[in-house]
Amino acid sequence: MAGTASKNHFQLSAFTAQLPDVSKKSAKIAQLLAGNSGRGFDPHYSGFFDCFNRRMHYEAHDVLEELWLETDGPLHSFYKGLIQLAGAFVHLKKSKLNPAARLFRLALKNLEPHAPETEGLDVATLVKRIRGWLAELEDSDYTHNPYDAHHPPQLHLEDKSQ
Repeated sequence: MAGTASKNHFQLSAFTAQLPDVSKKSAKIAQLLAGNSGRGFDPHYSGFFDCFNRRMHYEAHDVLEELWLETDGPLHSFYKGLIQLAGAFVHLKKSKLNPAARLFRLALKNLEPHAPETEGLDVATLVKRIRGWLAELEDSDYTHNPYDAHHPPQLHLEDKSQ
């Protein structure tokens, strides 16, 4: 019992030691979203695409995560799939091909139910692209990286504000 209490105290201390990082993360996200009009969407959502298209996949993940954590209902899994997609590209850029493939599979599971279109995104086309990247990984037995820094993938939203 005493060992459990000590372990729990250690875990709580470790958790609270991380809290200042959370506020730094929020400040960074606010900076990334500064000037983002949202184009008719939540700025976190449109900010995800801005970051993704600038090859800032880790930041894209962080920006959308704030919205995902506050969202219930069907969009929860949609946002989760986009976050997993960004995570897959973080791994591809580090040549971690197996983890990238796992995240592509998870992204497919969460995005496929939202086809053909959700929140201004052509999900059906995105799902086909993800399947293609995943096939390249699987067909090469995880030796070929489908990420091309000279021609990085771009994701486009239909502008809702028009």
